[in-house]
Parts: sequence; C-alpha cells; structure tokens
Amino acid sequence: QVQLVESGGGLVQPGGSLRLSCAVSGSVFSIYAMNWYRQAPGKERELVATATSDGRTKYLDSVKGRFTISRDNAKNTAYLQMNNLKPEDTASYYCNADQVNYGVADDVLYLWGQGTLVTVSS
Repeated sequence: QVQLVESGGGLVQPGGSLRLSCAVSGSVFSIYAMNWYRQAPGKERELVATATSDGRTKYLDSVKGRFTISRDNAKNTAYLQMNNLKPEDTASYYCNADQVNYGVADDVLYLWGQGTLVTVSS
C-alpha cells in the first residue's frame, strides 16, 4: 500500500524557520512531481512549491527567496525549508505527490497528505 505522510509543522515566531517533510512509502518506482500547497482559514488552497523528477522547481511569488523545496528521490521524500517566516505564511500545509508510478501498468496515483499546521506568531 502506498502512503504519504507529512511532518514538521508547528508554532514559530516571525523571522523563524521550519522544515516540512513529506515521505511516500510503499512500492514506488517513480514520482513525477512533489508539491506543497497551503490553505489559510477562509482562503483557497494555493500551490506553494513544486519539484519535478527532472530537477525543476517552481515557487509562489510570495515565498520566493524564503522557501526552498528539495527532493530525495531515493527515499521518495520531499522537503520544504521555510525561512524568514511571516504571519501571512500561517496555514495548513499539504503535500501532494503527482503521478506516482507504483508498478501497475497504465496507472498512476495522486496522493495527498493530511496536512500540517504552520503558525507564525509572536
């Protein structure tokens, strides 16, 4: 069974840092993209960062220069390093694994985590 688990949220003061982790376990041969989304109360979910299997990354404009997404393909794990956090970064953060090849012909999975809460407050 293929599963996705996130970790690493918490409470941090403005200007602080957190690192989120997202691990996909089970029989996985490849994952095309691993993405981090976030959703603040009363707002729509937005794509924060993407890392594709060929090494490309993309960021939401408001986090460029502060957040870094990385992947360890051997471990099927993605990370989101968040520096210089601001109160407006407060949200539930969700990891998404896009086009997971789990060995079944002509089929891929799209996985979502349960979300991890990041609160930036003094």
